[in-house]
Amino acid sequence: MISGHGRRRVARTMSFDAVLCDLDGVLRRWPDTADLERAHGVAPGTLAAVAFAEHRLTPAITGRCTDEDWRAAVAGDLRAHTATAADLVAAWSAGAGAVDEDVAAVLALARAHGPVVVVTNATTRLESDVDALGLTRHVDAIVSSARVGVAKPDPGIYRAAAAEAGVPPRRCLFVDDSATNVAAARALGMTGHHFTGVPGLRAVLASRGW
Repeated sequence: MISGHGRRRVARTMSFDAVLCDLDGVLRRWPDTADLERAHGVAPGTLAAVAFAEHRLTPAITGRCTDEDWRAAVAGDLRAHTATAADLVAAWSAGAGAVDEDVAAVLALARAHGPVVVVTNATTRLESDVDALGLTRHVDAIVSSARVGVAKPDPGIYRAAAAEAGVPPRRCLFVDDSATNVAAARALGMTGHHFTGVPGLRAVLASRGW
């Protein structure tokens, strides 16, 4: 719980005119993959370890390879773990996740006061996911690392998101579930919020009178 003194400190220091919000882990939720992995004879956690290994993920989220090529490479790597690697990756790839409606409701309140821009490390598939989720109903713009060519925590994607919002970086609130990404935003002069749940995000926006 934040003390009364803590609340006064937050209210005094929070100052921003736009919200730059992460997608995965904040506005979008994904189902757990453990049951899917077990169904293909793979230990839970293996899929993430393979798919999000730096040498595989970085080219995909900086646009140096397509989403299709990335997933094909992941399937190839998973053959060391299961004979049904291609089927596992196909099943994992079938959905687009789901919008967290509680987060969306809080961001809707913020949009009454200033722009909300999603800034996300994503592959070239993001646009189809945006359509499937109806994501443009919830935000004003979307900045994808695969299209910008750099990924969080690189300063370039933060600057691109601020420019999309039409607000200087120092007047942006950056929201992410990664403490590393939040620290990078703060280094650029942004107000940073490490997202751990809706109440904390609501409190940050309320400190601005939003």
